[in-house]
Amino acid sequence: MGEQVLVFDLDDTLYLERDFAASGFKAVDAWLSAHAGVDGFAAQCEAAFSAGHRGQVFDKALAAMGIAFDPALVAKLVAVYRGHAPTIALAADARLYLERPRTSRRAIVTDGPAATQRAKVQALGLETLVDLVIFTDSWGREFWKPHARAFETIETWAEVGAENLVYIADNPVKDFVTPRRRGWHTVMVAREGRVHDMPAPDVAHQAAARITEFAELDDALRSLHAGGAPSGQGSSIA
Repeated sequence: MGEQVLVFDLDDTLYLERDFAASGFKAVDAWLSAHAGVDGFAAQCEAAFSAGHRGQVFDKALAAMGIAFDPALVAKLVAVYRGHAPTIALAADARLYLERPRTSRRAIVTDGPAATQRAKVQALGLETLVDLVIFTDSWGREFWKPHARAFETIETWAEVGAENLVYIADNPVKDFVTPRRRGWHTVMVAREGRVHDMPAPDVAHQAAARITEFAELDDALRSLHAGGAPSGQGSSIA
């Protein structure tokens, strides 16, 4: 086996995405308080988020506060949310794993508005813990996963065989189908409290291994490379 290259997703893989949401809600709350004299917005956003209204949080929160829907206002709130400097931290298990002496190269492939994702990477201190970060949005929304461009870019950079590449992520709807098709190993991090907890739509979208925290990752990798979890079988390795 040649050099192993570990490629990580960001949101809900290395930290909890809900922590970014909470940080963003506080930033929007502060903006509304300062510019419109409206207080308590963050609590309404948290309630809407917890109720599963992930794509309509601000609409629901404004309605709950009796504020008339205003597209321009919502657009501004979204801009504040996406543009704020987040207060977030690596999940404890991810931090311990990434701060160990490095035995392999590491990269990140992440979707989402590029400026927002860059702010997350900076807030989490990941620049010193990985060798390469690919923000798929820097190429355009159409290149978000499951588009192959990011994985092709990793392959060119890594210069190792697909069997030595591992994608470690959380969302079976979009994360694993493309690297699996390209012959990579895949590991799903089923972190408690993650936002996307829906099942894979079919076998092709499943990860080859499933863990709940990074303390289990080395064993999962050893099993995968030994052929213990055939690609796509969704085996659970604890």
